[in-house]
Amino acid sequence: MPQSRPTQDAFPTRAARAGLLAVLLAFGTGAAQAAGAAAIDSIDVVAIPAGEFTYQAAGEFLDQGRPVDAPRVQGRVEAGRAIMRRQVSQADFARCVQAGACKRLDKGFRDLDAPDLPAVGVSWADATAYAAWLSRETGQRWRLPVYAEWVRAAADRYREEGSLPSDPADPAVRWLAEYDREIARSQGRIKPAQPFGHFGVNALGVSDMGGNVWEWTDTCFASHSVGVLPLAPRENCGVRILAGAHIAAMADFIRDPRNGACSIGLPPANLGFRLVRDESGH
Repeated sequence: MPQSRPTQDAFPTRAARAGLLAVLLAFGTGAAQAAGAAAIDSIDVVAIPAGEFTYQAAGEFLDQGRPVDAPRVQGRVEAGRAIMRRQVSQADFARCVQAGACKRLDKGFRDLDAPDLPAVGVSWADATAYAAWLSRETGQRWRLPVYAEWVRAAADRYREEGSLPSDPADPAVRWLAEYDREIARSQGRIKPAQPFGHFGVNALGVSDMGGNVWEWTDTCFASHSVGVLPLAPRENCGVRILAGAHIAAMADFIRDPRNGACSIGLPPANLGFRLVRDESGH
């Protein structure tokens, strides 16, 4: 008995197949966008306490050309500012890359999309691009914190640089003390970026402040001349202040200090970031 052949209608036309593919792609894209939007909407923040406080200033301080300890200065945080409870994750940053708003990270840091690990190998320029993208996506104003805001948010996890001995007649006294301090900092140091929560939370509930990820701030590096003949500070906004287990300064395009980047003191282990949201900017 001869078998019947399928009719032509059983085979979708090229146009029909294209339409079906478009529907499937649209569904997939829509699902991905919905997942991304849900992740963005779920950003957890902590209010930064408003008010005045004192902290050790960032930057370089010279007295007649010789390095001296940074002084304590008065800081103030205005009301209506909140900081991310955790750093921006690898998955967060990957969404910005997929949207074409962030530059792909260098080899060794790219194609990582873990939601429980901080994004590292990130420059100040990368972090700023992410903040601009997130602001567009949410309609809120996101930005890097200035150093004073980071200090206030770090609360009990903030650590000041200790005083170093010095002798105006013998600069080597301070140099040797700085060397000993850097050696002590390097002992027992954890280098790979750790999952969120590894370094605990501070008194405000902000996680991993002062852990092994140094966070970019928007504060420019400045050289201050103090003493008998103080001069106006010389700012260099091509170098930004990093906050972490200790303060650091780094050129704004550097992603990985291990590749020979110049920094003050022991180079940071990992460069990442978290953002501040201006509540009044909604």
